[in-house]
Amino acid sequence: MKVFGWYFKSSLLARILIGLILGSLCGLVFGPTMAWVSPFGEIFIRLLKMIVMPVILFTLTVGAASVHPSQLGRVGVKALVIYTITTGFAVSFGLICGNIFQPGKGMQIAAADAGGITADVSAPSLIDTLINVVPVNPFGALAEGNVLPVIFFCLIFGIGLAHARNSEDEQIRQSGETVFRFFNGGAEIMYKVVHWILEYAPIGVFALIADIFGQQGTEAFGPLGWTTLAIYLAFAGHMVLVYGSMLLIFKLSPLIFYRKAREAIVTAFVTRSSGGTLPVSMEIAGSEMGISRGVYSFSLPLGATINMDGTAIYQGVCAIFVGFAIGAPLTFSQQLTIIATAVLASIGTAGVPVPSCS
Repeated sequence: MKVFGWYFKSSLLARILIGLILGSLCGLVFGPTMAWVSPFGEIFIRLLKMIVMPVILFTLTVGAASVHPSQLGRVGVKALVIYTITTGFAVSFGLICGNIFQPGKGMQIAAADAGGITADVSAPSLIDTLINVVPVNPFGALAEGNVLPVIFFCLIFGIGLAHARNSEDEQIRQSGETVFRFFNGGAEIMYKVVHWILEYAPIGVFALIADIFGQQGTEAFGPLGWTTLAIYLAFAGHMVLVYGSMLLIFKLSPLIFYRKAREAIVTAFVTRSSGGTLPVSMEIAGSEMGISRGVYSFSLPLGATINMDGTAIYQGVCAIFVGFAIGAPLTFSQQLTIIATAVLASIGTAGVPVPSCS
């Protein structure tokens, strides 16, 4: 450990940023030969995904058991309203940036090239989405990584545990405290595991970025460069204008908030996975921002599942891209339809990295 003492004593964010910069440079300089680092990046992604479900199971149960059901209901309603609004703004930003940069314009992809390809642009059924939230087998949902059903089960179980802990029956109360201590211990253990995985983050970041730039190289600055630029400008605009405005409304400093959230932001940028970033976000919410466990253990897993703003922006830009690429730009009414569709579609999108529009 003394040999690597300098590594563990230095700033984690600084190490991640160094890994990001070095990975980009190595990928551009050495190209496809950097493919050998790919397994190290894949290990990082798998480590993050490995702890998502245990983190949700333990922390959400403890959070629900620690908060009065009436307060939990208020938090849930506020979270759902905010998530829906921000997702709508997100896809709108994507469409605006897409219309400004017009990605795909001039590519002239012939209709014959897409022969036999059909697109299902219908929005997912809201009724089906709501029904699927209730798990038939919560353990099966846990094993399959279906976050929404697991959240629902943990909330119900946590509320039942809260009532057991406050029961007038001594035996029930003691049993409730025993179960609560078990889940609370599991949550603390998972926080420690998250910390260990974050120590590996700089290496994983370096490998992921080096592999991506090694494969794409200068193509990232070619015909699809406008698409990438439009997407990232929409990300920045959404982050500054929408999130910044909401922070100001609640009398919070955006600069302080983003400074405290920087590790989660960098992790999300590199992994492109809301599910993989969830454990990092939860640790920062508790350790850096002082948010109640009962609040963040409910709102963050829910947000990582249904508040897919990055996906909504991506869908908006890519819709514009496809329209220009085939020579049929989307009309204003079609773009309004996309906003409604993308809000619902983002709810059912897995929180994992997505491919490019190409």
